[in-house]
Amino acid sequence: MNLFNADHNSEVSCYRIPSIITASNGDLIVAIDERVPSCGDLKWSDDINIVMRKSSDNGNTWTPIRTIVDYPKGKSASDPSMIFDEVTNTIFLFFNFMNHINEKNKYYLKYISSSDYGKSWSDPVDITNQISKKNWSNDFKFITSGRGFQAKDGTLLHCLVNLQNGTHVFGSKDNGKTWFISKTPVTPGNESKIIELLDGSWMVNSRVNNSGYRYSHISTDFGNTWNSKKEIDLIDPGSNGSLIRYNQNSQNFLLLSNINDPKERRELVIRYSLDEGNSWSAPRIIYREKAAYSSMTVLSNGDIGLFFEADNYRNNLFTRIKLDEIIEF
Repeated sequence: MNLFNADHNSEVSCYRIPSIITASNGDLIVAIDERVPSCGDLKWSDDINIVMRKSSDNGNTWTPIRTIVDYPKGKSASDPSMIFDEVTNTIFLFFNFMNHINEKNKYYLKYISSSDYGKSWSDPVDITNQISKKNWSNDFKFITSGRGFQAKDGTLLHCLVNLQNGTHVFGSKDNGKTWFISKTPVTPGNESKIIELLDGSWMVNSRVNNSGYRYSHISTDFGNTWNSKKEIDLIDPGSNGSLIRYNQNSQNFLLLSNINDPKERRELVIRYSLDEGNSWSAPRIIYREKAAYSSMTVLSNGDIGLFFEADNYRNNLFTRIKLDEIIEF
């Protein structure tokens, strides 16, 4: 199902950067950039809004497109990502912000939140100073799009990229009242995804440009130190993927979606790991043609929902995949 296509709106150049989550009531929420003057990223576009759609029937039908972050022309919001806080039933939707009129090339890091499953949203909250370090003010930095993760103890975890100072984990231990940033960056790493392993360790899976592979990073001390390795089974051209835990119906394992080509953004696949990311299955091809960023979620019926960019960023497709199409126990 094609959820966002600029061909249907002559005022929009393209929709990019998909994000999807499942709320505790089973609702699916998707968010994406609405890029008006061009398909360029935040630094090169002065009019990007964030829009959403919602499904209450596991993706069979969707609400109309609705704008939830819209600054006046000259100011842009980009790269949505979400975490659903199971403790407070709150959706946190993070985005990156730039004022092209007064502070061009200066990045701010913000979020909006919803406590009614996306019906209404708070005003933007700026957390730049909380999740940045000294002398980062003018750095090229951004919160990774897609989604974050909630640990067993309720801690919210997410990833932030600083092209000058490395990729860090950030999060909140008090359900979004305050935010922290990890001491040490992962290396190498660009856009990254984090999950908590069953032993309480953090695992970050990273896009790494010009390498042809993804990298994983494990920390047993909450981001103070990392053990990193090239994942030679995870071919990747340098594109944002999705890493989630599947924990339903007595099954508990990891799922990864990414592009299965060392150089070109084509052939979107899903792999699974039954041993907490030590090894990965052969890829299950989802889309053979050109594709790019992807975001996954587990639906209330146990299926996997995949929301991804396709066809040279023209289309943003949602598909449901049954578990037995990917994995055989």
